[in-house]
Amino acid sequence: MATNLRLPATAVRRLDTEADGWLTTVRSDGQPQSSVIWFYSDDGTVWIRSQPNVGKIANIRHQPRVAFNLNSDGHGAGVVTLEGTAELVDDLPPGVRDEYIAKYERAIRGGPWTSPEQMLADFSTTIRITVERARAW
Repeated sequence: MATNLRLPATAVRRLDTEADGWLTTVRSDGQPQSSVIWFYSDDGTVWIRSQPNVGKIANIRHQPRVAFNLNSDGHGAGVVTLEGTAELVDDLPPGVRDEYIAKYERAIRGGPWTSPEQMLADFSTTIRITVERARAW
């Protein structure tokens, strides 16, 4: 995460280690929609892979403003909220791709996929969120 976002070290550590995050997009009728996702964060950018024909992709095409959150610690603390602009891009950059796979390889191989390549093919759409505002407590 970029240092200009001024996140505490604990928040940066959670972004590096947490498996699941929540992406909130907005449907065309204005209804917010939250989806649990896998992610990789890198220097003010959040990278997400998605299946191509799901609601969050249609939502981003309509309205690119999004929010990304990590779960709290269950007692109202440990909150990490990022807000920014999402865009659909061709693929994960090579270094980001390697880090994303490293972060989730155990879950990928333990899930319905036989390899990271198969998971990336199933989740073939890449979302890049440029973080513009970050809060943590």
